[in-house]
Amino acid sequence: MKENKLITLSLDFAVKIIELVKELKAQKENIISNQIGRSGTSIGANIHEAQYAHSKNDFIAKLEIALKESNETSYWLQLSLKTGYIIEAKFKEIDSLCANIRVMLIKSCKTAKDNI
Repeated sequence: MKENKLITLSLDFAVKIIELVKELKAQKENIISNQIGRSGTSIGANIHEAQYAHSKNDFIAKLEIALKESNETSYWLQLSLKTGYIIEAKFKEIDSLCANIRVMLIKSCKTAKDNI
């Protein structure tokens, strides 16, 4: 598994999410900004937490939570685009990063499950 790359990407992604939250709050948008702030930063937090898992199953569970959070974040990004709070270029940039993390998480979960 590429833990270090996944950790780095998820931290960089969290920074992008926090920057987006600041932009949304500047537009007086609170519902999406609160939700995307939670789900978007939770991805990296769960990936970090997985590094100190108590067992292989705990490790997989943390990665699967991160995967769910990335899927939720993608939803909030889509909603931000459809409601006009972000432009398509910003959506594509951030959602592409989220999709890359999601692909890595899927592969990591599969590898970990195969090695049980």
